[in-house]
Amino acid sequence: MTQPAASALFNLKTIYAEEAAAASARGQAILAQWPQAQVELVPSHWQIPALAQIPANAEAWAKIKREVLVLGIKKRPEVRVNGRSADYILSGASNGCALACVYCYVARRKGYANPITLFTNTEDALAAQVRHLARLGPKVPNQVDADCHVYEIGENGDLSVDALLTDVPEAMIAHFRLQPGAKATFATKFVNPALLGYDPQGKTRIRFSLMPAHVAKVVDVRTTPMAERIAAINDFVAAGYEVHLNFSPVIIYSGWTQDWAQLFAHLADVLSPAAKAQLAAEIIYLTHNAELHEINLQWHPKAEDLLWTPQWQETKQSQTGGINVRYRHGQKGRLVAELKRLLALHLPECRVRYAF
Repeated sequence: MTQPAASALFNLKTIYAEEAAAASARGQAILAQWPQAQVELVPSHWQIPALAQIPANAEAWAKIKREVLVLGIKKRPEVRVNGRSADYILSGASNGCALACVYCYVARRKGYANPITLFTNTEDALAAQVRHLARLGPKVPNQVDADCHVYEIGENGDLSVDALLTDVPEAMIAHFRLQPGAKATFATKFVNPALLGYDPQGKTRIRFSLMPAHVAKVVDVRTTPMAERIAAINDFVAAGYEVHLNFSPVIIYSGWTQDWAQLFAHLADVLSPAAKAQLAAEIIYLTHNAELHEINLQWHPKAEDLLWTPQWQETKQSQTGGINVRYRHGQKGRLVAELKRLLALHLPECRVRYAF
């Protein structure tokens, strides 16, 4: 039976599925929630021409996220070094998202549509993590964590949203609860109260992404409103999660510093002593992409007035050959320093783990 919260984000009409994913127990459970959806078997979750190769899909960007789901098998789950949000990145949960944040880096890689791809063989990824952890020595304290090796489990999606459709997030959180010397982490822009019952016992760090509310209304499409994200922080701390903040992306516009100062002051007013005692943050300034800019112009041009600001940005070729834009190097250091100053002034309990 479909969860009521899932019905608010999804009205699935088509499910593209690799045969092995559709036949798996997890895949069958997902399909059973959406008996009205047409199931189309595909050879690969990456090779669906009806999604990625049709430019007109860009005009239906959010509609496709609501009506389409992809089920796949993660062929080679891997653990990669990170060093910023986590020590390591563990692949194997999902790729893509039902949310429609207009700056999303995952969307740059997926052509003209970016619905969720859920992987049904999560246990293979968790087994890879166990093997990886066994090869590590004791944790050397660093900015990521003092005591545990931290694994990013939601690199290419939002696990709070995935949990509306599958048991994968719950299974991952339960797995790390029993992993000595390791913890999981993921960022989210969606408040899913079901996660409060997962009993993480301090072994999962959720990073709530925050920005000024009026900006989020434009660029964080289909996400939980900012006031609700902030209101959920104390509840998640009380439920046994470590909760950090992800000030991301920081977008420059006239009046941006006043808006961030107000956000920090509001957090200082509403966060509980328990939340403040364990608080830390990441600060990430906007990086945008020329190809994604062109896609966004087809479905949400208003957002590009905020994201595409050549007067403050410079171009850089990405490792994959795309053209990215970011705030100019000489200016960037001053921008970072100003936001850190405002945070220290209004919310001194919140240390900054890293900023760029």
